[in-house]
Amino acid sequence: MSRLIRMDHTGHTTLAEWTPDDPAAVEAAVTAFQIELDRGSFGMVTTGEGHAEQVKRLPVDAGLVIMRRPIAGG
Repeated sequence: MSRLIRMDHTGHTTLAEWTPDDPAAVEAAVTAFQIELDRGSFGMVTTGEGHAEQVKRLPVDAGLVIMRRPIAGG
């Protein structure tokens, strides 16, 4: 089962879970992903040990997609 999580003050919050063969769950995950993007979050997917890439669309075949807010500062 794949998961979409948001990094937050609790550590993380699960936003959606899906399997690629469950269209309703995939649609709910895509919607949750888009809502987070619209709020200014970044979607991140691991590409190997110690590496990740930003994604603009939910990769439904990914095991874990992490939403995070931009780092504040100047």
